[in-house]
Amino acid sequence: MNVEEIKRIVTTQKEEITETFQREKIINRQIPNTQLIQALQHPNILAILGVRRSGKSICSILVLQEKKYGYINFDDERIINIKPEELEYVLQAFYELYGSDVEYVILDEIQNVENWELFANRLRRTKKVIVTGSNSKLLSGELATHLTGRYMDFTLYPFSFQEFLELQNIKPTKEDFYSTKKISDIKEKLRTYFSLGGFPEAYKFGKTMPMRTYQDIIQKDILLRYKIKNKATFTELAKYLVSNFSHEITYNKLKNITSIKNVHTIKNYVNYLSNAYLIIILERFSFKLKNQMIAPKKIYCIDTGIINSVAFSFSEDFGRMMENLVAVELLRRKSYGTPNTELYYWKNHQQQEVDFVIKKGKNIEQLIQVTSASESSQIEKREYTGLMKASEELRCKNLLMITWDYEIKETIVGKEISFIPLWKWLLS
Repeated sequence: MNVEEIKRIVTTQKEEITETFQREKIINRQIPNTQLIQALQHPNILAILGVRRSGKSICSILVLQEKKYGYINFDDERIINIKPEELEYVLQAFYELYGSDVEYVILDEIQNVENWELFANRLRRTKKVIVTGSNSKLLSGELATHLTGRYMDFTLYPFSFQEFLELQNIKPTKEDFYSTKKISDIKEKLRTYFSLGGFPEAYKFGKTMPMRTYQDIIQKDILLRYKIKNKATFTELAKYLVSNFSHEITYNKLKNITSIKNVHTIKNYVNYLSNAYLIIILERFSFKLKNQMIAPKKIYCIDTGIINSVAFSFSEDFGRMMENLVAVELLRRKSYGTPNTELYYWKNHQQQEVDFVIKKGKNIEQLIQVTSASESSQIEKREYTGLMKASEELRCKNLLMITWDYEIKETIVGKEISFIPLWKWLLS
């Protein structure tokens, strides 16, 4: 490639983004903009990571509003085969198009270029650089070695329920929380959110978009990236995991139900799906690291729209769908505001379970149980006993049960449990 070719690509990409901002409703994401701007004090690099089509490109541009920047997206068939030595032409193209005083550079989906790390490392010495990528291991290679800590990574998730409402010009107030009609409207919107999920394009193109996103993740972010030969078997495994959201898995069990006979291959495949942000792997909490490592993992999917498109059926177990939604929201809150927290699930030898354990430092901050109950009589005994046992073992008094439509504070066996509807928790 030469500079003129790259200039044409950069220009057309900029025109497409300008048209998008003019044509579409663009909302400000609930992200820590101030911290992200501060992270760009060179020679740092800001890496905005996350699942494909979660809005990373728009997010990076919103972070640099009113700034002078150059932008190029490498997830483009015209530039997909660019060579590492030709990356210098990108900077030259920015200079010739925008002037030599360009201060910020956005390298979108840069993982598509081999050996991009050296270019980014050199670039950040004179520019403020944002890189985006759809793989959580983007910064685990040579770049991390060269940067020696001089970078910040931030994970962007699909739209939250609150962002979904804002997209439709709905901004609930505290007064709305006491209006029967408004609450009914919000819960109806929540059902739509369950169905379509949080990918921005799902609200433009409908239910076909989550499936297309899923297929692109499998094909582009995993099969092509890792050069997997047994494509059919891998695709079956991916579908099985998405269909078994909110369930425990073990690598041995996955080996037994697939034609893959090597546990290490199974583990690698699961890690590929996790690295591409399609699935979330939650560890079982234990004070002993060894026990935590050998215990079964819990699997969640990044988006309920994908579950609705790919899984065999989810309508029979609405509670599991709620649990999946809560898992993603907890990780979203961790990324956007409380990065020093850790998320686990808890289970003892009596099979008593708590859906989520929130740990901060050495302390267990909160225990959360999720149930689809709409009234007290629908809450199963095991939900209570799991919370009580975990509360004693983990010495945590902050107990929360997220329900579909039941709200109260109760003291049970000397322990106070807060019950809150899912819609209200999502908006809190």
